[in-house]
Amino acid sequence: MSKIHITQESPITDDGHTLINGSEAALRAVYSADECFTFTADELLDDKVSFFVARKNGVAMGCIALVNEVAYGEVKRLYVPDHARGLGIAKVLMAHLETQAKAQGFRYVKLETGDKLVAAVALYKSLGYDVCEKFGPYEDDPVSLFMKKAL
Repeated sequence: MSKIHITQESPITDDGHTLINGSEAALRAVYSADECFTFTADELLDDKVSFFVARKNGVAMGCIALVNEVAYGEVKRLYVPDHARGLGIAKVLMAHLETQAKAQGFRYVKLETGDKLVAAVALYKSLGYDVCEKFGPYEDDPVSLFMKKAL
């Protein structure tokens, strides 16, 4: 079995757009636009964001972004398309993000996810993330679930 390679890439490449659009479509299948707190490809170009793509045999298999919020790192845009699910890509991406967050000096990684994203919530819990209070610019929304992990 070939290895998964993760590299920091621009979110505005063809693969970046494909992954981000897939992520958006998956969220919009479950939530309204008002219930989604996502970053567009252009917003992911910000200097405080590191965007990573997982590849197998050169094919984009998933993405994740780490946002430098100074006091903590925030997970954004974890996404694995249907053709790559069940291969452990999300766990590999999360492990890579946590390694990058530690290297940047963060003591915590936080994330906002949706209460209906059962597989995502189960993944985060299996990786040691606990439910926490809302943080950053997020407003109270009954569909939001906030989680964090000490590094």
